[in-house]
Amino acid sequence: MTPVFHEHVPFKALTIAGSDSGGGAGIQADLKTFTSLETFGTSVITSVTSQNTVAVDGIHAIPAAFVAQQLEAVLSDIGTNAIKTGMLCNAEIVSAVAKTLRKFYPDSAKNIPNLVVDPVMIATSGAALLDSDAIETLIKEFLPLCLILTPNVPEAEFILANAQKTNITPKIDSLDQMKLAARELACLGPSIILLKGGHLPLYKSSGKAVPRELFDSISDLSIEMEELELVDLIYDSRTGVFTELRKAFLRTSSTHGTGCTLSAAIAANLSRGHEAHEAITRATDYIQSAIRDGLTVGNGKGCLNHFHHVVPRSIEKPTRFNPHPLTTHLLQACRDDWKKYTHHAFVQGIADGTLPKESFIHYMKQDYLFLQTYARAHGLGAFKARTMAESKAFADIVVHIADESRLHIDYCAKWGITYEEIVNTPESMANVAYTRYVLDIGMTGDLLELGLAIAPCLIGYGQIGRRLYNDPNTLKGDANPYWEWIKNYEASDYQSAVARGIANLERQCNIQQPSSHRLKQLEEVFRTATRLEVSFWDMALHQL
Repeated sequence: MTPVFHEHVPFKALTIAGSDSGGGAGIQADLKTFTSLETFGTSVITSVTSQNTVAVDGIHAIPAAFVAQQLEAVLSDIGTNAIKTGMLCNAEIVSAVAKTLRKFYPDSAKNIPNLVVDPVMIATSGAALLDSDAIETLIKEFLPLCLILTPNVPEAEFILANAQKTNITPKIDSLDQMKLAARELACLGPSIILLKGGHLPLYKSSGKAVPRELFDSISDLSIEMEELELVDLIYDSRTGVFTELRKAFLRTSSTHGTGCTLSAAIAANLSRGHEAHEAITRATDYIQSAIRDGLTVGNGKGCLNHFHHVVPRSIEKPTRFNPHPLTTHLLQACRDDWKKYTHHAFVQGIADGTLPKESFIHYMKQDYLFLQTYARAHGLGAFKARTMAESKAFADIVVHIADESRLHIDYCAKWGITYEEIVNTPESMANVAYTRYVLDIGMTGDLLELGLAIAPCLIGYGQIGRRLYNDPNTLKGDANPYWEWIKNYEASDYQSAVARGIANLERQCNIQQPSSHRLKQLEEVFRTATRLEVSFWDMALHQL
């Protein structure tokens, strides 16, 4: 007999889920994920939905017998290395899928190998995706079959509220409650529980959960997102071991299809031979980047970017929750130096009015000289600009600097400092170091590097002015000799200049997304300029 030679057999993963006409969730998200993770994807469609990014306005369940027929067709010929289930729609489909899987995996003592169950019940938009009658069937017939169950917190609460075995309060509002819930869920049959923490962000400092009424209010932006994290909790009932996967909480609207994509990524990793914990860890890393680089495709929730690693972004795209991702990244990367700058002892002396008069006068003289070079640096920006809009943006800031310089002269006069005294003042070494660094970057670097060299001054003074103006501990009014200075940097015209400067930085970043190496260089420019601002405060405070 002539031997039969087969081409390379790919890793195979099967999704049993509903169709999302909007393309962000369901089998569409699953198949994108499979392809992204180099896995051959097959599908069994359980329902067809009419939905977009705003709402689900129609669900048509596929007859259970035809769902089973699809599943038999795939498994009898192509087979699979892993299976994930999503929206199963009703009790009849749940039973049909469970029965068919048992037919093809009759020797499984307990769990079907590499079966990942995402208990899809409620869409991101709030629409119900699973009949109430199907919950009991899911618990009794399906959960005992799965290797990994991947509920989010609301889904875990819903399952436990409907299970007969639960002895806990359904509300999960802490990491300890997550652990208790994971144990209870494991009693329903799954070997491994991945209890997702995206609906329960925690304060990094205390580990306490953000109150739901606060988190659910999308318009409330008062929470400092850099202080929040999420914990995806793995519980392996075979060993009794918990594993906490901690990640930064990303506040973004691009979350449609997150659960579908995560479970699909786990299945894809399982199909490639990774053991369960490794498959989950890799999948959560994948989903974090897919959310960070999410796509805005409609008027509602954004979608994940399933192919983010094909052309990786070092800086996420702007969103309504993070409209200035480059600036946010730089402030976070340089946070220690930034705090030294914006909370310097000189600034505190401004706030409470205790700054020595001699230090302030020395600062005002040097700051006027600095502004002259600062204006020249922006002139370099206008020279390097490639479009009229960019040239105008830099020119507008030069005009603002000129106005600020006139305010300096008027302000100095109130302190008994003449214009002649200002312009005849020698530049301090801190001033020389700072201004020549900015000009050097302007001459040798590109437009974005120049923008980052001058950004700490612009952004920092805006932050300082706004913070001191609104801080109840700031000495306000005539009792504080520096109150007018604070008001100048809190004023709408200066804050508008800050907004324009930030917008220009973000625009430059979007024109050419920096590589990881390039981003490190940009961070260093921003950090150096920030440290030179600290040196400038030191110079002023100690009259150097």
